[in-house]
Amino acid sequence: MQRDYSLVGETAQRAIDTGLATADWYHTDIDRKDMKALMQRSDAPAIRDTFILFALMISASTLAIYLMPSWWSAPFWLIYGVLYGSAMDSRWHECGHGTAFKTRKYNDMLYQVASFCMMRNPIEWRWSHARHHTDTVIVGRDPEIAIMRPVRFLSLLLKYMGLIQGFSGIVSILKYSMGKMNPAVESFIPEQERRKVFRVARIWLAIYVITIVASLYFSSWIPVLLIGAPTIYGAWHHVLTGFLQHGGLAENVIDHRLNSRTVYMNQINRFIYWNMNYHVEHHMFPMVPYHQLPKLHEKIKHDLPLANTSIFDGYKEVLPALWKQSTDPDFFVIRRLPATARPYRADLHQQALG
Repeated sequence: MQRDYSLVGETAQRAIDTGLATADWYHTDIDRKDMKALMQRSDAPAIRDTFILFALMISASTLAIYLMPSWWSAPFWLIYGVLYGSAMDSRWHECGHGTAFKTRKYNDMLYQVASFCMMRNPIEWRWSHARHHTDTVIVGRDPEIAIMRPVRFLSLLLKYMGLIQGFSGIVSILKYSMGKMNPAVESFIPEQERRKVFRVARIWLAIYVITIVASLYFSSWIPVLLIGAPTIYGAWHHVLTGFLQHGGLAENVIDHRLNSRTVYMNQINRFIYWNMNYHVEHHMFPMVPYHQLPKLHEKIKHDLPLANTSIFDGYKEVLPALWKQSTDPDFFVIRRLPATARPYRADLHQQALG
């Protein structure tokens, strides 16, 4: 039986009544001076990475267009797609936190571009992600639970292909353009912000209409391959890494060590993902900039479950757990702590600790 993940149903009210909503989460102790240093923001790393990102996108798309209609163009479209449809996911995320750059307007500018690339309304998703951090994987409260129980593998496959995100993105743009908003979204967006949601959607709709008209006028796929379609065909990397964040782990707990996963990755994946592989660390201390997360990891790893050694190693844990959750929604992986860690609070996590 599918669990009730609705933000306006009985489960949502139960989370509030039981104190799971806006709860006091566990945090690893860290020296105040160390934390102050880790929270220092800087423009330089994000400017460097943004320059590299757009240089790669321009280069890949230029080569792809030059080689059209030959199949030799395909690898370059794939590269462009991953940068547009996956790297922009992490840029949307970090700039939404306001930590990527020290200068606020830089965060806002890249946030708007990345939101467009991901088909995520920048107003809606800023509030959505704030709720995700306040009530991480709390059923009925978190609007960004990617894997719901019981697990349906067809749904995960469609997400991996970018089809669900693309379809829901298009639907939301159309609905918001008509001034319509569902009750679940209304539950976390203040009323005074909703006009902004509708205005952005109408601007985006105009851009997509112009893109489609240009594609039809020139009898060419190129405009669509450059704008819109990469959200779908380039989504696989951010879904691949995103499923590792919380997949197979506990719901309804208030210790990120139980519901989030840190996975070591190579430099290419970390560039695309902007260090969000340090996911326990990010959820514990979301105001630490992405470029400081490796240092934060070294400071607190004594108190965290052992990190998975690679994406492959992570999926060796995730996939069997998801398979079990397809028939047993109550199953989850317990992240074992090293001897140096403070134990989980049994009074808060009776279900998770057995």
